[in-house]
Amino acid sequence: MRNYPPNSPEALARLLAMFMITDGNMDPRELELLEKLHVYHLINLPRKQFAQVLRDFCDDVSDEAGDDGSIRLLDRERIDNLLSEVSDHRKRILACVLAMDISKSDGTISDSEMALLSYMMKSWNITLDDLEREFAR
Repeated sequence: MRNYPPNSPEALARLLAMFMITDGNMDPRELELLEKLHVYHLINLPRKQFAQVLRDFCDDVSDEAGDDGSIRLLDRERIDNLLSEVSDHRKRILACVLAMDISKSDGTISDSEMALLSYMMKSWNITLDDLEREFAR
């Protein structure tokens, strides 16, 4: 797995990329949502660089495939490492909100997306009330 500086736009983008593929299917509506919500601007990373982070993440995950070719999209050690790269509270809140939006952009939140979102929020000690409080401003 590539290393990005802590709290960097790339570290944040990689978390979002993780949500885009965690259900095993990248839906075109997820990409449309990135445009609609101006995610590239919000995380301070141009579209082209976001796309590169997404490709690199997919490559890194596929490089971790088992001998039988199986890929564990929800690998706890990988998730913990990626979550540790974002320590800034405001960026964590933003990541949670955007991850939630990405997860529901295809009309449903899959079990894997829900599990990942719950794990991320619990790891960072963030509640739904925290998200509402931050974005109600």
